[in-house]
Amino acid sequence: MLPTRNFSRNLCTSFEAGIAACLCVLLLSQPLPAVAAKKKTPQAQSIQNDERVLHALNRFTFGPRPGDIAAVKAMGLDRWFDQQLHPEKIDDSALDERLANYPSMGLKQADLLRRYPNPQVLRQVIDGRLSMPHDPVEAAIYRDGIARYEATKAKDAKKSAEMANNAGPESMSKSKDDEVTALPGDKVDPGIPAMAAHEEDLYSGLDAVKVVNLPPDQRMKRILAMSPDELRTFRKHLNSSELAAAAEGLIPEQKEILMALGTGGPRLVGGEILATRFLRDVYSQRQLQAVMTDFWLNHFNVYIRKNQNEPYLLPSYERDTIRPHALGKFEDLLIATAKSPAMLLYLDNAQSIGPHSQAAERAARVRAFMPSAPAVKGRSQGLNENYARELMELHTLGVNGGYTQADVVQVAKVFTGWTVAPLRGGEFQFEERRHEPGTKTVMGKKIREGGENEGLEVLHMLATSPATAKFLSNKLAIRFVSDTPPQSLVDKMSKAYLASDGDIATVLRTMFDAPEFWSPQVIRAKMKTPLEFVVSAVRASNTEITNPLPLVRALDTLGMPLYGMQTPNGYNWTAEPWVSTGALVSRMNFAVSLSANHLPGSYSDWGSLLAAKNPDLQAAAVNDATAAKEAELETLLLGQPASSKTRETVLKQLAEQPAQMEAEKAFRIATRDKEPMGAILNAAAPAQPARPPQDRETVVMAGLLLGSPDFQRR
Repeated sequence: MLPTRNFSRNLCTSFEAGIAACLCVLLLSQPLPAVAAKKKTPQAQSIQNDERVLHALNRFTFGPRPGDIAAVKAMGLDRWFDQQLHPEKIDDSALDERLANYPSMGLKQADLLRRYPNPQVLRQVIDGRLSMPHDPVEAAIYRDGIARYEATKAKDAKKSAEMANNAGPESMSKSKDDEVTALPGDKVDPGIPAMAAHEEDLYSGLDAVKVVNLPPDQRMKRILAMSPDELRTFRKHLNSSELAAAAEGLIPEQKEILMALGTGGPRLVGGEILATRFLRDVYSQRQLQAVMTDFWLNHFNVYIRKNQNEPYLLPSYERDTIRPHALGKFEDLLIATAKSPAMLLYLDNAQSIGPHSQAAERAARVRAFMPSAPAVKGRSQGLNENYARELMELHTLGVNGGYTQADVVQVAKVFTGWTVAPLRGGEFQFEERRHEPGTKTVMGKKIREGGENEGLEVLHMLATSPATAKFLSNKLAIRFVSDTPPQSLVDKMSKAYLASDGDIATVLRTMFDAPEFWSPQVIRAKMKTPLEFVVSAVRASNTEITNPLPLVRALDTLGMPLYGMQTPNGYNWTAEPWVSTGALVSRMNFAVSLSANHLPGSYSDWGSLLAAKNPDLQAAAVNDATAAKEAELETLLLGQPASSKTRETVLKQLAEQPAQMEAEKAFRIATRDKEPMGAILNAAAPAQPARPPQDRETVVMAGLLLGSPDFQRR
């Protein structure tokens, strides 16, 4: 499921481009407080009252939703923060209801891979190494997947043959009519006239509609009984609305099966892990846990396209490895990531073998007598240092943490044998035969031979190191406070880390209580990353999401796809990588499109939002309504009045456009109507009430404010 990348090129209209350019100049002309010329401010100064609540919500959540500021004020800011530090005490049932539409995301890793196989599993079934499942539902998914896999292979082979001989007899013998009417999957005899092919196509389309009109249980039974060719024809003759109708009345598990039969297992799993993560960021009441889960997923980065297994490993990685430990002890989180199949495969430790291990010695003997033996040919037999290096450089000590290349080698030897069980969807296992024997020395400390316990000893040593306390505290302060956090704050957080045995909640509480966090110098000092920008815009506008995929794809266009960072260092938390004219134009394009409800599967009701905030607003005189609405939108979206420059720019851009002018084909994220997954996700959403027409003036002002410098900062 690769998003398109022509977002800013195709989606910016002449009207929006002028606005975007103006606001981008405004943003770039106002340096962030953290990087502006520093002024001496007394340490005792701190923000107070409503500004204090807004600041906390901007830093410890993905941005306030309408009503959040008032709710936190009523509860009390300290009490609210304490509650956020204990997410298990917060009711998140509303989010759970949304996530119930994605039941596969709750499956264990092995069950997920068995239910919706990847190409590797399908090849094993084709080769006879695995048997076809007995469950009729799974058997249908496998049959369709195998047909899809073999069709792709045949297509690739044909393409290669045509490239080798693009003027061969086969291509010359085809008629123009054959090329137009012979559809993929159709069994059309070349001798049948074109009209007959059209008639067959028509009747197939009528049959597909008949299936859609069956009662849900009968419909699903009929679809599961189809052969792969019938399924292909069935899908071909349904447009997006008919495909959505095919999902109506089905329970969530059946909808997933229908999606798998339409897109294949890998696309289903990959799409749902991205969709559910985005929905959690937007709708979870446990916002601090969601923010910290995002922080640790970036800190312990894995790449979704590392290999065919990686998408299937991510649901468990987020659900079982990262989120439960996001506010707990760092050492527990470190151990959980070290044993995670996602990390073991991403950084190749699963393939690492000790040079003097039993496995290496046996492989050497086999190679000596049978160099071409399948057991050793093409297989890595050596020590892999990737995980050991990133463990110290990125996960714990930091690049200046005091370790050497010799320490990297020693740590790599310690973790030999930490691998993944060779079963389908295998979990962590320690393989003694692969482990390097003998004592190791890591940063001057002897690690005596002890199998798996060697790794646990090293992880404890790294997790409790003062260098790790400093490295993590600085990184957290960059994420939550400033691109250049005060050293005094980092020192306080480091001390709290060491005193609490690496308790993450204690470190965050220390930061929350520190005067440096509430200094006027750090207010609006952070530039939002693309993820923070998109999620905060959705939250601020109270957007109802029925299909998250267009919003997920927007992140790719804005340069921050979920699980999309190939290198293990993760995305940067500072402003520098995200501030450029092109990037800010793309953000404005997104903001205008979101406010205008031009993204499929997302809807904002601006009239209801404004009426709830000020019931008298719609009764204002026409000449007074624009300024009044703009002022209300400022506090609704920004939580406070906008800067005078932003307000002037918004009103000026609005006034200079003809009243009847609409944005010329405002951009749309590339979700095609024929996309099976998007159509079925839309069908999975609850029925929406009739939507009143939107006030164009309000829509434009809301988009401008969401794309403004004031909203870009937190």
